[in-house]
Amino acid sequence: QVQLVESGGGLVQPGGSLRLSCAASGNIGAIDVMGWYRQAPGKQREYVARSNSGGTTNYADFVKGRFTISRDNAKNTAYLQMNSLKPEDTAVYYCNVRRLIDRREYWGQGTQVTVSS
Repeated sequence: QVQLVESGGGLVQPGGSLRLSCAASGNIGAIDVMGWYRQAPGKQREYVARSNSGGTTNYADFVKGRFTISRDNAKNTAYLQMNSLKPEDTAVYYCNVRRLIDRREYWGQGTQVTVSS
């Protein structure tokens, strides 16, 4: 059984920063891709960023230059450093992990990020 536990969400003022964490545990084995998605009220879930096992990172255009994804492979943990936050970044942020051995994907439960003054 695989579990993903996210943390770090909260309320922040525009221009502020937050750091999200996603820790994978259980029978996860080697991880290929660790990524983040988000879903705002009334909208579809959208891709934010990902990091593959080779160290390559990729970002959605709307977060480039503001968000940074990183990972600690020894801890099976991914991070999302979010700077210069905007009200439109308000959403539930979900961690997504793809296992290397069978490419099966897992989702976290989500963590709420609210950007408001």
